Parts: sequence; C-alpha cells; structure tokens
Amino acid sequence: MAQTCPVTLPNESVPPEATDWGRDDSYGNGKLWTLFWPYNVVVADQGYVEQDGSIGMKWPWWRGVRGTLKIEGRRLDGKARPIHADISSDYGHYGFQPSGIYFPTEGCWEVTGRVGGASLTFVTLVLKASSYGLQLKRD
Repeated sequence: MAQTCPVTLPNESVPPEATDWGRDDSYGNGKLWTLFWPYNVVVADQGYVEQDGSIGMKWPWWRGVRGTLKIEGRRLDGKARPIHADISSDYGHYGFQPSGIYFPTEGCWEVTGRVGGASLTFVTLVLKASSYGLQLKRD
C-alpha cells in the first residue's frame, strides 16, 4: 500500500431537503451528496470483511437530481478489481439512497457516484482493523 492517500475531506455541503444529514461528515456538489466515515478513513473490523477478503461498507447518498444511482471505483495505490456496489431499488429516483460498497482490497480508492449527467467523485482510504492489530468496539 502507498505511503499516502489523498483522501477527500468533507466540504460540509448538505442537501437542502435532508433534515438528518450530518454536516460535519458531508460531501456534495449541489446535485449529489454522500457522508464519509470519520476522517474519510474506513477502518473495518472483522464483521465487515467478507469471506473473499473484500470489505463491505454501508454508504449513504442523496440524489438532488432524478435518476438511478450508479457507483464505480478503482484503487489508486495498487492493482485490484473495481469495487462492487449494491444499490436498492426501493428508494425511488430522488432523495436518500443507501448503498453497500464492496472494496476488493485495502487501499486508497477513488469512488464515483453517478445519477444521469451528475457525478460526485471522492477518494477514501480503506483498512482492515486486523491488519493493524486494532480491536474495534461497537456500541
């Protein structure tokens, strides 16, 4: 893994219609928004590591434009398969959209969400707690 990862920091942009959207971890561009994990670093305990070794994390989005969310991503600091995303079709074509993003490996990842002609791209660092001897406690 590379020594540095240019993680995207929250810009505190909040969807106008979202009443429970956390400003401190929010990142958006007026058409699409997402919320980051603390410091935009995903530290996954064993409960988030799939049998194939990939890391699966819940990832919220807000669509300010109508359409179906598509998510793609690539690792910036090494070779890996692209990310895989699970996106529910139960949330209509506007507003809140939960997703599951599966990162094939640890590393520095560029993720892009798209709805119609709108897109939002960010960089996040994904780590397995076990790789660093960390034991995370869930509330």
